[in-house]
Amino acid sequence: MNAQILQPVVALAVWTMVMWVWMYATRIPAMGAAKIEADSLVQQGAKSLDELLPAHVQWKAQNYNHLHEAPTVFYAVALALALLGAGNGFNAMLAWIYVGLRVVHSLVQATVNKVMLRFLIFALSSLVLMMLTAHAAMVAFA
Repeated sequence: MNAQILQPVVALAVWTMVMWVWMYATRIPAMGAAKIEADSLVQQGAKSLDELLPAHVQWKAQNYNHLHEAPTVFYAVALALALLGAGNGFNAMLAWIYVGLRVVHSLVQATVNKVMLRFLIFALSSLVLMMLTAHAAMVAFA
């Protein structure tokens, strides 16, 4: 199968793993500095890391979680387009735009975390995802 759309799928998966590494590279030292015992976090009544660590440390974790939300629809739609033989050309370009916007969203959230800027980037990526979804629906139900 020759589907260009699989490249951005893999790229977003790689980016998700980059965010995982960044999250733990920031979180583990912060937990050590705050003298947090990991086992105490799972005990009844324990506070969450959002309450115990500085916000800028948690931004990476929050973004890592976000990369498991709307992008799951992207993965499904992109794979469907690839299987339907519509994963090249314009759809592949839209997929790269989606991935680029998600990377920018991650960088904004993990560094400065300006909510309205994040929202604008998220909204743009959502519009791109809606276009990809519409294209998949047109091909699948044609």
